[in-house]
Amino acid sequence: MKDSGHPSGRERARRLRAAGTEVERRLWARLRNRRLKGAKFRRQHPIGNYVVDFLCRESCLVVELDGGQHGEERQRRSDERRTEYLESLGYRVLRFWNVEVTDDIEGVLQRIAEGL
Repeated sequence: MKDSGHPSGRERARRLRAAGTEVERRLWARLRNRRLKGAKFRRQHPIGNYVVDFLCRESCLVVELDGGQHGEERQRRSDERRTEYLESLGYRVLRFWNVEVTDDIEGVLQRIAEGL
């Protein structure tokens, strides 16, 4: 079988975990080891052709963190398609701006807890 040159979803997820942003690490520190309502979250988890930032499988909840580039029209359209795809699989998607995690992590955690 010929290598396409594109990393698999697992490989991409592994790379993204290793290169995670400070904001992702801050939120992960509060979600990991069932720290939020006993829910098990996975970080940088592949779903189809996408790798989601955080996933709670038991609640079918995806949490995405968006930086400034997500405000650009092209990226917004891509995010909308991604969300539609995930919702078509039965997932609920919560999106937060990085600045929300930085400025009000407790509020972000409360909204995630409500989504569980």
